[in-house]
Amino acid sequence: MAQKQVKPIIAQPVKTAEARASQTTAPAQFVFGKQNYRIFLVAIAVVVIGFVLMSGTTDIYDTRKIVIAPLTVLGGFAIGFFAIFKKPANKA
Repeated sequence: MAQKQVKPIIAQPVKTAEARASQTTAPAQFVFGKQNYRIFLVAIAVVVIGFVLMSGTTDIYDTRKIVIAPLTVLGGFAIGFFAIFKKPANKA
């Protein structure tokens, strides 16, 4: 039986602290810009206002509860979608 030849493992050079310091890392980039987050907070506030308008136990068939409040919630969701899809102004 013939034995297989084993290739020797060649050691790689050890990176020194000097070599690690010379490598620069790019600063963290957020997916959304500052304005996107502000618009998204406004959207959350509008949705909350819609649910507050919808709450209550008296007069369940009130126009405020069955028309205005759901439209307010849907408007808040639309603002949220706009905040997500809006491109940041200062994209690097």
